[in-house]
Amino acid sequence: MTRKPTFVRKGRFLMEGGYDMDREYQSRIAYTKDLINKADYIVIGAGAGLSAAAGIQYGGQRFTDNFAPFIEKYGLTDMYSSGFYPFPTEEERWAYWAKHISLNRYEVGPTKLYEKLFQLVKKANYFVITTNVDSQFELAGFPLENIFEVQGNYGYLQCVKGCHDSLYDNKLLVNEMIANMENCRIPSNLVPKCPECGGEMDPHLRINQYFVQNEAWNNSNDAYEGFINESKGKNLLLLEFGVGFNTPGIIRYPFEQMTYQNEHTKLVRFNMDHPNGPKENREKTIAFTEDILPVLLELNK
Repeated sequence: MTRKPTFVRKGRFLMEGGYDMDREYQSRIAYTKDLINKADYIVIGAGAGLSAAAGIQYGGQRFTDNFAPFIEKYGLTDMYSSGFYPFPTEEERWAYWAKHISLNRYEVGPTKLYEKLFQLVKKANYFVITTNVDSQFELAGFPLENIFEVQGNYGYLQCVKGCHDSLYDNKLLVNEMIANMENCRIPSNLVPKCPECGGEMDPHLRINQYFVQNEAWNNSNDAYEGFINESKGKNLLLLEFGVGFNTPGIIRYPFEQMTYQNEHTKLVRFNMDHPNGPKENREKTIAFTEDILPVLLELNK
């Protein structure tokens, strides 16, 4: 007869086999390692909290250090809300967006947290779905064919009205905007114009109904859905990182639904602020409220 271990009651942890328990940190680590090793399919779901934990924070000192002129001129408070600020001219709007895109896409480089996450799953059968738009998965080594960026990507521009579905790499233009910016403005000749309709352009971000879902987006969506369908009846492990309630219908709620509906699915949730889920999933969910990087370092040992 197999003896069930005894655990210190510390930190929410839920084990398989119908037992609702609180387990000590190292026991949660060991159990999560076992789930990873036994998983036939692994889906990583990543929200803003993962990039924030990696150091890509949209507020605080990182914001004030990099946007002081914009804060003084417009009273901006953080990078998230600033994306919706009604700048009076396109020259000013693109001065802000050039700095925002440069900082969060081109200057930051690959981060240790994402690299450790890749190290954890690189030999497994996995897929990534993310609402993040900073290319951190790609920079860390995740193959593009294994990534579904639902909300877009900082590295591209689109027509502001979505008049066609082409996207345009913006790295050279953003660099030129940064080099020629003065008093929170760029020269008028650098303001991007849609090559089809001649109208304004936007970063490729889901900010309104004109977000472009082109062939590449649809292919990623199909690949993700295909991966989920293949996993049915198999050991599916859902690793959810930093997903809150801004857009819970993309990752959080579907992950909870899959956990509830599928007998062989387990959910590991990494979330300081919102670790809890439906009571129906208590026996199939593990929650880590600790800093993500130290947890990943332990899981990689």
